[in-house]
Amino acid sequence: MGSASVSQLHNVFVYGSLLADDVVGVLLKRIPHSTPATLNGYHRFSIRERVYPAILPVDNKTVTGKVLLGITDSELDVLDTFEDVEYKRSTVEVSLMDSSAKLQAHTYVWSNTNDPNLYGDWDLEEWKQAHMKDFVKMTVGFVEELELPESKPRVATYESFYKLEDGEKA
Repeated sequence: MGSASVSQLHNVFVYGSLLADDVVGVLLKRIPHSTPATLNGYHRFSIRERVYPAILPVDNKTVTGKVLLGITDSELDVLDTFEDVEYKRSTVEVSLMDSSAKLQAHTYVWSNTNDPNLYGDWDLEEWKQAHMKDFVKMTVGFVEELELPESKPRVATYESFYKLEDGEKA
């Protein structure tokens, strides 16, 4: 990794748990600059048995969120690992709310386009009140795992955390 290698900075459009600075701060160990943005042609769904949302392409729908700016390659790796196999990273064009400028950004789109567990809408304020504290704790656990040689994927961390918390069957 000599200093000669130029690493690219990335923009990442976030729309769910990563809208919370607490979650991003735990994952990236900093709060990147961000700007409010909308993604046209997608819908943000709730997911049964999950507290975080999914987006999929839906005509005439819009997802509001924000763009994290200046994300490094290694930070993008952390986000990729966190989003795990349930999402695939795609490049999309978002509209910035304060200037209506368009920007290319990565975002995480739900992998299973025909998932029967997606429904309705997802509400950030409700999530903040009902789930954020536990989700931040789960994320701390994920980051601690990430630093171990044999780290578990995020979905496994999530499922074991929420099983312990709720005693629910997944």
